[in-house]
Amino acid sequence: MPPAQKPEVQPVTAEARCVRLSAKAGDAASLAPTIERRRLSRAANEVLIEVKAAAVNPSDVKAATGLMAYAVFPRTPGRDYAGIVIDGPAGMIGREVFGSSGDLGIRRDGTHATHLAVEAEAVVEKPNNLSWEEAAGIGVPFVTAMEGFRRVGMPKQGESVLVMGVNGKVGQAAVQIASWHGARVIGVVRKSEPYEGHANSSVEVVDASATDVATRVRELTDGKGADIVFNTVGDPYFQAAHKALAVRGRQILIAAIDRIVQFNILEFYRGQHTYVGIDTLGLSSIATGAVLRELGPGFASGHLKTYPIKPNAVYSLEDAKAAFVAVAGSSRDRVILRPSR
Repeated sequence: MPPAQKPEVQPVTAEARCVRLSAKAGDAASLAPTIERRRLSRAANEVLIEVKAAAVNPSDVKAATGLMAYAVFPRTPGRDYAGIVIDGPAGMIGREVFGSSGDLGIRRDGTHATHLAVEAEAVVEKPNNLSWEEAAGIGVPFVTAMEGFRRVGMPKQGESVLVMGVNGKVGQAAVQIASWHGARVIGVVRKSEPYEGHANSSVEVVDASATDVATRVRELTDGKGADIVFNTVGDPYFQAAHKALAVRGRQILIAAIDRIVQFNILEFYRGQHTYVGIDTLGLSSIATGAVLRELGPGFASGHLKTYPIKPNAVYSLEDAKAAFVAVAGSSRDRVILRPSR
């Protein structure tokens, strides 16, 4: 007698509400996002997620306004998310997860929706102590900071890390990671202000509007200079970063305003320096998930903390344009979309 066959499990199909961008806009104020209903299901290697919160990043705005030639249209934007798995391998259904990606929301439909299909290997377990909005806000800034340190070597006890643009979201993440690993952190601001984020030790702040940054860094390090410079701003601080580097120092670069800088090759090789460029848009969802998993123990131990989420920085999908405009206006808040709002 043939064995009884197990009933075939039917895949879940969700009717998702999605923010849609039909074409690039000249600026954020000219964006005309719409809300569309789309039937969404997962591929064999994916999970289907009910999105509880999704962040809006500067890269989302840049892609929407034509600054990324490879961004496709029409599409649903959004790179970061947190939510519940509603379809996938049996052991994953019901899990609370979060994640980010270099291609979601840019080259394929992203997270600014009620539902998302993404590779099962890409999702990361959400810590129980984090809200949906906090978990969704980790994404791009922390991945950028962590990937930079992974590429140049993780900071360690006895090293000095100089963070240019210390109060930006990536700058704050870099401070948290560096101080978690025992390094001394010096932060640079463009005007007189204190460091705003979490740190695991004190952060010396240098006001670039009133002090020569390189000179001050060498004073603070007994003439040695910084072992690592995390330059979140790019060319405006390029020379100061170069002159502040210790012998065998490493500079991480993630941004540019003017693309061309003066570069002293002699000082570069005499100083035995290393320069590393980080572009998280080049990381797949799976590769990004691997970076987030390395950050997990830090959030579990309390050495890493999420950005505070202010109520007035949480928007509905219908208010996506206002969220994009806020990010384009250099808001320091971590801007979040809440699909159920």
